[in-house]
Formats: sequence, C-alpha cells, structure tokens
Amino acid sequence: MEITKKGHSCVRLTKEGRTLVIDPGGFSEEDAALGAEAVLVTHEHPDHFDEGRLRAALDADAATELWTLRSVAERLAPAYPGRVHEVGEGDTFRAAGFDVEVHGQLHAVIHPDLPRITNVGYAVDDGALFHPGDALTDPGRPVRTLLLPVHAPWNKFSEILDYVRRLAPERALAIHDGLLSDAGLAVYGRNLGPQGPGLGGADYARLAPGESAAL
Repeated sequence: MEITKKGHSCVRLTKEGRTLVIDPGGFSEEDAALGAEAVLVTHEHPDHFDEGRLRAALDADAATELWTLRSVAERLAPAYPGRVHEVGEGDTFRAAGFDVEVHGQLHAVIHPDLPRITNVGYAVDDGALFHPGDALTDPGRPVRTLLLPVHAPWNKFSEILDYVRRLAPERALAIHDGLLSDAGLAVYGRNLGPQGPGLGGADYARLAPGESAAL
C-alpha cells in the first residue's frame, strides 16, 4: 500500500492500481478525490467534507463510490443512487480492493456548549492503517499505522501523545495539521520525535502535501 498526503486530514491510498481517498475536505488539495475508485468521509465538517469537490469527483467518474455516515450520505445519495453507502460503527465493507472496518460514533468535544456531531473512523486492511477522523477513537484492535490528528480545536498535546501510547502502533503519521504554521509543525515534530517524552516505541513522521510513502 502507498499513502499520499493530500493536505490536512486527507490521504490517498493506492494498492495494485486501485485508489481509495479519505476525507477530501476544503483544506485538501482541490483534486484530492478526482480519479478515486472509492472515497470515505469521517464526518460533515468542511475541512473533511467539501460537497462541491466530492460531487465533482462523483460526476467525473460514474464508477466512483462513497462510504460515509448518515449526515453526509443523506446530502449526496439522492443525486447518486446506488453509489453512496451509509455506514456506522461495527460495519465492514470492501472498497477499491481495500477491506474497511468502521469504528467510533461521535466527534470529540470541542466545548460543552457546542453540540457534538457524529464521526466515524476507518481501519483499513486488517489494521494496516487507521484514520480516526476528529476523535481519539480506540478501535480495539492492533493498528500498524495510525493517522494522528496532531492539532485541532478539540485536542491538546498530552491527549494525542497518550493516544499513540494507548494504541501502540508501529508508526504515527501526522494528519489534521492544516492550521499549523511552519514553526508550529516544527514544535510538534520535536515533541513527538526522539526529543520528546516518547511515544512508547512508535515512530512519528509527517508527510508534506503531495508526499508519498510505502506502508
């Protein structure tokens, strides 16, 4: 499997010539979802779900399909019958040749005065990769590569560090970093790297937008 960062929380996975994209939102590269055989969306916030861009991808290729939770699916299903699939915690499915498990139910708390929305995470290919969306969900299974939301209005450094330690992946790759400056990225890199308090054996790395790596 190869992973390509497409900006913020969006990643593009390729395997055996097939492509799956997770969370092509407004902070992602504009063409992030184009040409994907399958698209997964974790929740409705615009930095994860850009309706216009996703419609453009669905219109461009009649074979492209979408898996997502109800709040997103109900906005797109009428226009793309049979191609938009509603999922929730505990569901499993196969998309673009990838085996996917759905974990989690709710977005992390931003503030008690703000209502929580739904959010799901996706474990891909028997835990080869886990994208939690906007939550620190424990999928209750081994994870080799954890996509780690490093910076958001709903988290703090101690929480994400303890999250990595709890899940004990082989590696943590940074996502949800679109609001960080170069200076901020450097701070997170130091604190999550060898100079920091330690991730319990996991390796930390960040892919720049457009950069790829083999998993």
